[in-house]
Amino acid sequence: MTTMAMTDPPLKRLFDRLDFAPQPKRPELQIVHERWEAARDGAVAARRSAISFSPQERGAAEAIFVHRFEGPGDDGVLTEGAPAAAILLGPCRIGDRLSEATDRRGAARLRRLLKEVRRSGQPVLAQYASVEHGRDRAIVEILATPLSEDGRTIDGTLTASWAYVLDGAPARTPREADSGLALFALGPSMSFGEDVAQALGAELTPLEDREFEDGEYKIRPLENVRGRDCYAIFTLHGDHVASSADRLCKLLFFIGALKDAGAARVTAVTPYLCFSRKDRRTKPRDPVTTRYVAQLFEAMGTDRLVCIDVHNIAAFQNAFRCETVHLDAQALFARRVIADAGDSAIAVVSPDLGGEKRAELFRLRLERELKRPVAKAFMDKYRSEGRVVSDIFAGDVKDRIAIVIDDLIAGGGTAARAAAACRANGAARVWVAATHGVFSETAAPVLASAPIDRLILTDSVPLAPAVAAALGDRLTLISVAGLVAEAIRRLHANGSITQLLDEGP
Repeated sequence: MTTMAMTDPPLKRLFDRLDFAPQPKRPELQIVHERWEAARDGAVAARRSAISFSPQERGAAEAIFVHRFEGPGDDGVLTEGAPAAAILLGPCRIGDRLSEATDRRGAARLRRLLKEVRRSGQPVLAQYASVEHGRDRAIVEILATPLSEDGRTIDGTLTASWAYVLDGAPARTPREADSGLALFALGPSMSFGEDVAQALGAELTPLEDREFEDGEYKIRPLENVRGRDCYAIFTLHGDHVASSADRLCKLLFFIGALKDAGAARVTAVTPYLCFSRKDRRTKPRDPVTTRYVAQLFEAMGTDRLVCIDVHNIAAFQNAFRCETVHLDAQALFARRVIADAGDSAIAVVSPDLGGEKRAELFRLRLERELKRPVAKAFMDKYRSEGRVVSDIFAGDVKDRIAIVIDDLIAGGGTAARAAAACRANGAARVWVAATHGVFSETAAPVLASAPIDRLILTDSVPLAPAVAAALGDRLTLISVAGLVAEAIRRLHANGSITQLLDEGP
């Protein structure tokens, strides 16, 4: 939560935002924060030698620099990461003191920030606008964390920074700027959005996402979007940080800001669309939340919605009056299954009757591509008040790889029951393929003990660490970033989505 109201006025004047319980939105800064937390392990602060980064986290490693406190007045000596420190301090070398930095205002900001970190003993996230010739040039985000080599006192800081370039800064390459495409990614979808941007050969357009002291927030684009074709990527799952409702509200506010700023067209790209499981009345006075969510998007002026594997495609398409684009991961799942199954006999299993059409389409795709028969099976379950009270299994899975396919896994009970039924009916192996891993807190132990040989998921929702640890090498992740990128490319150029779904990205 932003804590500017609790901050001394001199420090407030240097920054636009200060968080003393940081949740960085930039993936590189988030990784640095996670590594610092892990290395701290209950101590006063982490040792620098205990913080390391994998080769895949090179971006985070290149964003850090380290200062050691020496002398009076919290002066810091740069001991590591001169290129990263230059963003704030200007040209610098190892051994330079903060008090001697070229960029005096940047040094003053960092010095005050490091003093606050040393005082509080906690990491601090800060943000400010870099101004040149009276114009904002970039939004700079800084994460500063305390270090303690002796385990008793704060004697240094590890800092990571990132700059978001704004309009008026050096021009982008023609491919990035000439088409009128503006691509945004919000919150925890930032990493996924960067994968989409890379597949498009573009860059994410910068935005401001600021929380206030009471938990409210504002979100806005930081570049001119007038007349542009805007795409906002945000998967709407709930977790310990924010609920699905919180994220839906934030996306709606951002769409409103884009429309107010003159965007020609706004497309909401929600790989996982929340509140779509309740799409019809099964009991008196039941809500139909799919329709309510559609009305909210329409009220904000959304021109188009792009989703992947919604719970009920017919209900989804009928609920919206604006354009909808429904993508599916079946081509991606089919490639992985065909590559890994080899010549083994296969059966496709629907875990409930509601998903039977999805399973049948997948089975037919496998038959076309394998050019041999693929068996089928299904389960029927009766659920009342959140509790499954009966299961029926029908089909042929004996001595086959049983592939249970579903749109999402939440608690894991449906997947576990389907896997157990396949085993009881003679399946040689059981694979579960699901597009969205929206795991509850109870999912990890349920899936860990389930007779599942492999769980194949997409990255439409960030993977819960507990589930990853519970499944270990039984887990296979498939990226849908290429699918989303190709859909955006075709939509922007008025191309064919049907062909994309038939052939895959």
